[in-house]
Amino acid sequence: MNSSSLYRVLVCDLRSDEVLDVLPLHEVTVEDYIGKSGSLQGTVPIPNRAMADRVRPILIPSRTALWVERDREIWWGGVLWSVNPKSDERGRISVEVQAGTFDTYLDHRELRTTHKAKNRDQLDIARDLVDYAQQQPGGDIGITYDTELSGIKRSRTFSASDLPKIRELLDKLAGVEDGFEWRIRCYRDAESGARMKQLDLGHPILDRAGDDVVLTHPGRLLTYEFPADGTTVANVWQSRGASNNRNQAAASRPLLSELLVAEEDLAAGWPRLDGSSDHQSVDDPKALAEHARAEAALARRPQVIPEITVHLDPQISPDLLGRYVRLRIRDDWFADGLDVRHRVVGISVTPPERGKAESVKLTLETPYGDSTQ
Repeated sequence: MNSSSLYRVLVCDLRSDEVLDVLPLHEVTVEDYIGKSGSLQGTVPIPNRAMADRVRPILIPSRTALWVERDREIWWGGVLWSVNPKSDERGRISVEVQAGTFDTYLDHRELRTTHKAKNRDQLDIARDLVDYAQQQPGGDIGITYDTELSGIKRSRTFSASDLPKIRELLDKLAGVEDGFEWRIRCYRDAESGARMKQLDLGHPILDRAGDDVVLTHPGRLLTYEFPADGTTVANVWQSRGASNNRNQAAASRPLLSELLVAEEDLAAGWPRLDGSSDHQSVDDPKALAEHARAEAALARRPQVIPEITVHLDPQISPDLLGRYVRLRIRDDWFADGLDVRHRVVGISVTPPERGKAESVKLTLETPYGDSTQ
């Protein structure tokens, strides 16, 4: 990022969010997603001793937060996890930094007290887990949430003896039949101006209101990719849970879900393809069945994860995550024309550098049953 850029990188204390400095950051890429953690990578130039003394005490991995602003709007926020000062053969010093979105903090928090939930809304169970993380001494990093419910009630027991990570528990809770999606959304509060970290929960998916953004090729849509991966396809599925054998002298026998066979796929000519999953902490047959059905449904077709690059304009921003775009493509591959609607589930932004314009890559979700091949 150069001085004429519209971007700023704020360095803050993770717990208090106090601004410690505003630093230049070069060779930057920021990514955010629904369904997985986002990241930031960049380099802080160290041209002299004064800059080194300025940077050294504040770029502390696991204690520092980084916020990326564009035109004073929050475009990314997360935890600094890696710092690498280095010198090249000409003696030029720089510091490589890597950070993860704020949900990565929950990868570093473990449940130390057995937690039981009986017939509670699944979104409230998720909030309880985040509350647990933030109610421990030193654990509050300012994650907020709303009170919307899914209408789906579940019973769960999370055992402290498993030493589970909070992030893992949230993902397992979400990744079942009729589950939900979650992420920590960063934005600036319109009234107070405060930087916000909000736990967004969506059942069955996280989608945001707004008109579809129409992208055409040729036109605003610069490039596209529609990679299809058949290595994960399975039409016969079984999931394995925890051992249900309490007799230590006997052979261990894990809990198994029902064998799920997509008979209609076999009848339509698909070869038999087996798939399975392990859930070693799941000892409830009902919960294991919910995992199995959700995973079996996702595995039935090749994974197609479209990626497109687009011109950056006022309609393209991190707020596009969860909204829909309509792709209209006509070229030699799509000779009859493609007109399809996708939800945006990922965004990657590379700010401008000397000689390089801004670039934005969007990762799209392909609805089940849709094929662009």
